[in-house]
Amino acid sequence: MTATALPPERIPVIVGVGEIVDRPKDLAEGLEPLALLEQAIRRAENDAGAKLVQDTGSLDVVNLLSWRYRDPEQLLAQRLGVTPAHCTYGPVGGESPIRYLHEAALRIARGECEVAIVCGAEAQSTATKAERAGVTLPWTPFAHDVEEPKRGAAFQKPLAVKLGVFRPVSVYPFYEVASAAKWGQTPRQALAESGELWSRFSAVAAYNPNAWLKRHFAPEEITTASADNRPIAWPYTKLMVANPMVNMGAALILTSLAKARATGVADNRMIYPLGGASAEDPRDYLTRDQFSESHPQNAVLQAAMHLVGGKGSAFDVIELYSCFPCVPKMARRTLGLGADVEPTVTGGLTFFGAPLNTYMTHAACAMVRRLRGGAKRGLLYGQGGFVTKHHALVISREPPSQLSQDVSVQAEADRHRAVAPDFVSEASGRGKVESATALYDRNGEVEHGVVMLRTEQDARTLARVPAQDKTTLAQLMDLDRTPVGMLGTITMAADGVPEWRVG
Repeated sequence: MTATALPPERIPVIVGVGEIVDRPKDLAEGLEPLALLEQAIRRAENDAGAKLVQDTGSLDVVNLLSWRYRDPEQLLAQRLGVTPAHCTYGPVGGESPIRYLHEAALRIARGECEVAIVCGAEAQSTATKAERAGVTLPWTPFAHDVEEPKRGAAFQKPLAVKLGVFRPVSVYPFYEVASAAKWGQTPRQALAESGELWSRFSAVAAYNPNAWLKRHFAPEEITTASADNRPIAWPYTKLMVANPMVNMGAALILTSLAKARATGVADNRMIYPLGGASAEDPRDYLTRDQFSESHPQNAVLQAAMHLVGGKGSAFDVIELYSCFPCVPKMARRTLGLGADVEPTVTGGLTFFGAPLNTYMTHAACAMVRRLRGGAKRGLLYGQGGFVTKHHALVISREPPSQLSQDVSVQAEADRHRAVAPDFVSEASGRGKVESATALYDRNGEVEHGVVMLRTEQDARTLARVPAQDKTTLAQLMDLDRTPVGMLGTITMAADGVPEWRVG
């Protein structure tokens, strides 16, 4: 990687963080995302203790999904009274706040701007409640003519869409089941690990003033299905998945060390990006070689560890993306950290809340506060899609002597990738389980199971397990035996969908 020594004018530093949580008593009083963005930025400027927003040369706005605007980054710039040379509105992706933060730092290091803002906000709770109640919100008119960003189904096989495994909540279980099998865990052991880990996330959220759900849950509360914690997609319950029904905004302000000093920012407020890395997998998850680990995740985290001497234990604090348990469980193993890891400074996407793409903006704010409070080095790891896009950033109380402009570790990720099996949408004969899940309705009843299979020709396919096939479903969801490796028979159903029966 190429790197150059940096003078103070090129040393990027995070100087301000701001967050806002909106819990309106009356829906009409709820703040729209643009207002949340502006307030978060104003709070970040107050946090910095210096007038910096007026000199903004770089503005990145994380993709919004709760309300649709035409050119939201320009609308925000107008509210702020600035005309930044770099003014962008990003694509969908939970890793994007960390990528923007990293890119903003590199922009300052290249001398392209002096002040950069990264921000994101959502008002999904208010928007959803208003829609259900038939209430018209006094917000910027919804831009119906702006095309909704492509997600999920747009990138998946038709069979995956037909079987319902094209949403995050139904795809991540494939990684959950396959990784647990690779680690030699029974589903019961894997569930126990998830419960312990998620309980730790909730413990942090309980004391985070910006969290949506401030309560410490016991592991068994999280993993046991109940009326208040219905099963979503096996083995996940409601308390094991991200909660997007929140109203939140967050912003970070970066500048150069020279400008920070010139404007009177206190030294103990300054936190420095040291570097990071990015890589990704194909968007169509069925074209990947396997589901027991993520090659891009491994490459990104290993690159981050390289910045601190090669050991995950060198980080005083970490934030491991937590949309579903399999992601931080895989990440902490790559980092070489034990099951007793403290995985978050924020509280996680279930308990802190999941403002869609922008959770990691809040995580970065929380990390800055922890470093200001005494921790020396922190790791921010964000992830987007279906274990698809990955970005890690290391930040520190100590300034870097140099900052690499080379960010991608895609070649390293690709080097470990095996040839993926061909996918077929029609199959018959014997099929071996590669991974599996079961989808539930809102009443907690199984709609159907879904198995990812390898055929006798070693092709990959997906197959349905009908809700009526209690025997097969019981074996798929046996807590004391992994379904991975089970053999069964594939037949084509009348609707053209493969079905699978154990035995």
